[in-house]
Amino acid sequence: MMLSRRNFLRANGLVLTAGGFGLTLPSLAAAESAARSATESTADAALLPSFGRPTRLDAADVSTLTGDDQLLLTTLQGVVNRRRPRLYFNYDSGDWDFRWLSSTGAAVTRHDHPLDLVGRYRDEVRGAVLHDPDVPDSVNVATTLAGLENAVAATEAQAKEHGLKIITDLRGRFHADDPLATHRWQLDTLFPRCSHALLAGLPPTRTVRVDNVQWREVARETERIRDSSNRAVRTFDLSPELTGQDGVYLRFQDSLGDDGWGASVGSVTVKADGTPIATFTPGTDAEAPYLFDGINSAIGGDSNRFADGGGYFIYRFTAPAGTKQLLVEVDLWNQYLVTATTTAPTRVEPFPYFRDYAVAMRAMVIWLPPSGETGRLLDEIFTKVKPTTPYAGWFSNDVAGEWGGVDRASQHGIEVVPADYYMNATVHAGVAAKVSDKVRPRPKADLRKRVYLTLTFGEGDNIQYCQRRMRDLWDDPKRGDVPVNWTVSPLLADIGPALLAYYQRTATANDLLIAGPSGAGYTYPGSWPTAALDAYTELTGRFLRRTGMDLVYAYNQRKPEGDGWVPFDERIVRSYRENTPLRGIIQSWETGDLLARPAGLPVIGNLSPQGKAQEYRDTLLKHIEGWDGAEPLFIAGAINAWNWTPSDVAELGGLLADPFEVVRGDTFFELLNRATG
Repeated sequence: MMLSRRNFLRANGLVLTAGGFGLTLPSLAAAESAARSATESTADAALLPSFGRPTRLDAADVSTLTGDDQLLLTTLQGVVNRRRPRLYFNYDSGDWDFRWLSSTGAAVTRHDHPLDLVGRYRDEVRGAVLHDPDVPDSVNVATTLAGLENAVAATEAQAKEHGLKIITDLRGRFHADDPLATHRWQLDTLFPRCSHALLAGLPPTRTVRVDNVQWREVARETERIRDSSNRAVRTFDLSPELTGQDGVYLRFQDSLGDDGWGASVGSVTVKADGTPIATFTPGTDAEAPYLFDGINSAIGGDSNRFADGGGYFIYRFTAPAGTKQLLVEVDLWNQYLVTATTTAPTRVEPFPYFRDYAVAMRAMVIWLPPSGETGRLLDEIFTKVKPTTPYAGWFSNDVAGEWGGVDRASQHGIEVVPADYYMNATVHAGVAAKVSDKVRPRPKADLRKRVYLTLTFGEGDNIQYCQRRMRDLWDDPKRGDVPVNWTVSPLLADIGPALLAYYQRTATANDLLIAGPSGAGYTYPGSWPTAALDAYTELTGRFLRRTGMDLVYAYNQRKPEGDGWVPFDERIVRSYRENTPLRGIIQSWETGDLLARPAGLPVIGNLSPQGKAQEYRDTLLKHIEGWDGAEPLFIAGAINAWNWTPSDVAELGGLLADPFEVVRGDTFFELLNRATG
């Protein structure tokens, strides 16, 4: 039953004030004062502040816990570590986070029962904020309140189990189908009390795969199809799955996950014994009742839903009782793998990651799709903070969310820090690691009539990638066989100095760290207001000098027609040149046909071949077909960090004979400058 606003407040020990929720507890002012002193005292010293140096850590593996328990512990971590970092957790199987534990330099006590730590640190929190299981966005509201009230986000059962006083009960306060109202309430009521030094964008829930689900293969494309040439309406017989009690689950994946052209669906019609029971186009309201899990997919320009690489999407259909035959007609193309099961393959639970830092910072936590009405509210939020304020986290709707979200942030002078899966940030930010500010000495090279190729692993703006996937790539024994540029975020100097120092210290002579898009945070410089652009490049210059980097891999906004990117112009490059130590820029371009020198600084567009080593080499050969060998030729080759490894790069290097010469990015730009003036 939905309570009225006033009765809801009264029932939960709250009073209605001009600001919204007002706690009747007298200790709130003291708690907030302590929180402010912990965050605001460091806000001027760092873009992403730390909370002190960790000297002793209670560490536990929470990878087998539910999302509710992980949420409880992560918000506890935020409150406790705000005063002094003492809690450290491993969130996923494989010891992803424990591999960095030794780099903290702290004395570590391992705990086999992580939930016991709630009792150990219970006196440092004032109680629990209860989120509403029926309203996903309430998880973010509870996180914001946890930071403001020195509390944890929890369920009623958790509060009782751990003896936590209920500070605020959000159940029944918001509607699941009205995220605008939920975020409007946060903006009007909570944001005035939040830190304005950081905005956090985190999904309130995550989808977790259920173990041991048996899938039946329905269809598979075995050829590399990237041009929709196999597009057709295909009929799949799901009658074998009619025995299930929970409906039929139909999953679409990429049959060849290394090149980004996975299953694409244009329309779906479901027939039970010949009678249509469902017809829809992806991305419409008609699709919503059947889309069981679409978070790992995206909507394309043809009103199609697609999933590349390791992504997927799942539809759920329920046939009328007594149905003998269930057929699904799907407009399907590209590299598809279609499977079916009768078991619910995933479950939804709270998304726990990065909330320790959001709580410690007293940041407002939001999740607004950057289009339509929610996009306009996101605009309003961005107007309430100063230029160069970081938006840490991510955006909904995958690729489209990335383009739209980063562009909206850029229009307001806000840089994005992809951080939604960054773990233990409150600990890593305070580690006393020595980050080198020395620029790597450049290998000497003679300028000859050759094809100079520099290879760059992307994704380095993503600090969770630097923490996780990059470390896996870095440990490949073939790393160093071929010169490679590694994009990393210079902001790690603030929020992960030990990570950055490790990569600097263990780099081979063939490894070069360069700044990821587009410097001090992911952004599209062309979308920045003219008056604010220098603030971003000045910030970038400060971090580049701290980290010894003088090259950047950069993005700009997409063309209005959506096909390709807008090239950097004189205004943008002049701002970089005047405010940073950059010697060159690699701009995301994909076709490799951009080479310019606006404001006197070389800008080259990357080339992004598909496939692995052999196909990559073939694309390079095709790309240089018109080269007459009279002058040196320069190619900036992109490497997909999610699909490639240094072993793949080593294989490519072995395939590249004369006239190719693979060089580090610093050598590449030195030769390019000599060749082009």
